[in-house]
Amino acid sequence: MEADINPRLVINRATRAVTVLTATVTATALALAVPPAAGLPQASAASGRTGPVSVTGVHPSGATYAIEVPRNWNGTVLTFSPGYGQGAGPQHLPADLGGNAAAQSWLLAHGYALAGTRPYGSGWAVEETLRASADTLAAFAQVAGEPTTTLAWGGSMGGAIAAGLAERRPDLVDGALPYCASVAGPVAMLNQSFDAAFGFKTLLAPGDDAVKLVRLASDDEEARSVAAARAVLDAAQQTPAGRARIALAASFAQVSTWSVTGTAEPAPRDWAAQQAQEYAAFTATVFSPRYPLEQRAGGNFSWNTGVDYRRELRESGRTQQVRALYDSAGLDLDADLAALAAAPRVSADPGAVTYMENYFTPRGALGVPVLTMHERGDNYPTVTQARAYSDVVRRAGNQAMLRQAFVDRPGHCRYTGAEFVAAVRTLENRVTTGRWTDVDAHRLNALAARLAAENSDLGAAEFIPYTPGRFLRPHVPER
Repeated sequence: MEADINPRLVINRATRAVTVLTATVTATALALAVPPAAGLPQASAASGRTGPVSVTGVHPSGATYAIEVPRNWNGTVLTFSPGYGQGAGPQHLPADLGGNAAAQSWLLAHGYALAGTRPYGSGWAVEETLRASADTLAAFAQVAGEPTTTLAWGGSMGGAIAAGLAERRPDLVDGALPYCASVAGPVAMLNQSFDAAFGFKTLLAPGDDAVKLVRLASDDEEARSVAAARAVLDAAQQTPAGRARIALAASFAQVSTWSVTGTAEPAPRDWAAQQAQEYAAFTATVFSPRYPLEQRAGGNFSWNTGVDYRRELRESGRTQQVRALYDSAGLDLDADLAALAAAPRVSADPGAVTYMENYFTPRGALGVPVLTMHERGDNYPTVTQARAYSDVVRRAGNQAMLRQAFVDRPGHCRYTGAEFVAAVRTLENRVTTGRWTDVDAHRLNALAARLAAENSDLGAAEFIPYTPGRFLRPHVPER
C-alpha cells in the first residue's frame, strides 16, 4: 500500500487505464457486496449507456463509500473526502458526497457523478483516506465505467486529502478543489496554534500545571487542560491587561479579527471589537484537538526552538492593534516579549514530525491543476494557510497549476451552492482546456450569478480579490 502515498509518484495519464484496471480487480474482489455482473446497476459515459446509479458500500478497511451517477452522465466524477473526526467507525456511517445539498442537486441534475469516501479511522485519518479514495474510484469504475474526468474535492482535512491526491495520485485524479482546507499541512498548522498557546500560558497562566501544551496523556487530560485554559481566558477577558495579552497570543496564531458568523467586520482601527472577535475564536483555534494527533503521529510534532516571537508579532500584521491595547492597559509590550524570549522552549519528536509530513504536508509537486477556496474569516484553518500553500507551490515551480479563490465572510466551510458550483466549473474548464479562465473574483461572481439565476437554491456568491498575509510558521519537508 505504500506506493499509494509515495510523494514522488508521478504517473503519466496515458498509463491510467492499466493502473485503474489492476486496482479495480482487487477492489471488486474485496470491496463490493456483489460483482457488477451479478446485478449492480451500471452506467458508462464512454459506451453511451446512462444511469441512474446509486451505490453504497464498505471497503475491506472499514471505510464506507457512496456513488451517485445521474441519467445522462457527462463523464465527470467528483470524489469527496470529509473533514477531521468524520470517520465511519464500527457503525459504518455512510459516506458524504461533498459540497452542500444545493450544489449536489445541481451537479447531479447537470450530468455530474458524485462519489464519497468516509475512512474507518478517526481524527486525522489522512493516511487511511488517501488509500480508501483509490478504492472508491476503483469501485466507481466497476459500477459506472471509466470516467473521462475525475476531480477530487474536500473540506478542511478533506481538502488536505484532495491536495494530497493532486500531488501523489495524478494517475487517479485530473484536478483538485480543496476548500477551507488545511493546506499548510498538520505540522505547520499545529505549530501555529502552539505558538499562541505558548504565549498564552507564559503570560497568563505561568506555573499553571493544569494547562498542558504538548505530550498529553489522554483525551481526559486534554479536556481538563482545555477547560483550565478556558477559565484563564475568560478571566483575562475581563481586564484591559488580559485582553491585551490575549490579542498578543492570538497574533501568533493569526486568529482572524473577524471570526464570528453573523457579525459585521470590525472597522480597521476598532481594536477592541477586533480583540473581541479573537477572544471568541481563541479556544477552538489555539487549543484545537492535539492528543489524537499526537497518538496518531507517535509523539509531539510541535516545537518552538529558535522561534522569535518579537518577529512573529511584527510579521503578523497585528502590531498596531496589540500595541494600542497594551498602551490602553498600561502594560509594557517589550517586557512581555522579553519574557517570551526567555521562556524555556519545547522540542519535537522527529518520528512524529516525519509521520505528519507523510500524511500530509504539501511539497508543491502538483501533478494536476488545483483550485483552492478559502473564507477570509476562517480560523480552522486560518486563511494564511492559503498563502503557505501558494508559496510552496511557487517554490516548486508549479505556480501555473494553481489558482486560489477567496470568499468574504467569517466562519468555516460555509460556502453557498453557487460558490461550490462556480469553483467546480472553473476547475473542470482548466482540466479540459489546459488554460485557467474566469478565476478572478469578478468573473467567479458573474458565473455564480448566472448559475443562481437558473436555480435560486444555489444562493449568492461573495468572492473577493484577496491576498492573505504571510503564514508565520511554514513547514516544508526536505525532499
